[in-house]
Amino acid sequence: MTYQRSASSTVALSALAERVFELLDNPAFLGAHMEEPSVMMLGASMKYDLDEAEGRSVGSVIRMRGSILGLALSVEEVVTERHPPLSKTWETRGTVRLLVIGSYRMGFRISPARSGCSLNVRIEYNLPTHLPDRLLGRLLGGFYANWCVTKMTAGAIAHFRSVQPTP
Repeated sequence: MTYQRSASSTVALSALAERVFELLDNPAFLGAHMEEPSVMMLGASMKYDLDEAEGRSVGSVIRMRGSILGLALSVEEVVTERHPPLSKTWETRGTVRLLVIGSYRMGFRISPARSGCSLNVRIEYNLPTHLPDRLLGRLLGGFYANWCVTKMTAGAIAHFRSVQPTP
């Protein structure tokens, strides 16, 4: 599938690529910003439903559900690529019921460096297909996509800042 829009965030981490991959391979960690009500989520939150592989293998299915202002939100993702400790990609399948973005492909790339690694989180997305949501997407989709990828990289920074090195 071809996507019309994108956003990404890149940060440097003082952690080994293997440890960063292990952390980000967990959908619950990456999506923690979606599980808490926030201004960007208009007070809504999403709940995760993981399959037996818990989003950690190619073909694994990740479902999210929630509601906002009485509207049901839902999305189903499938892991399409997984190359430990360097990258992982997942994308939506089926009907996407979100307000400001439609179908998307998301993932991360880790590049080992001398003092740790570089982490890039990206999303490629289309606007929603229905007119009211499409208009909202034109106005807010870019802000939301940037917020998502920035929250994910900020979460990794905070995690590795709080982890004490092992001898």
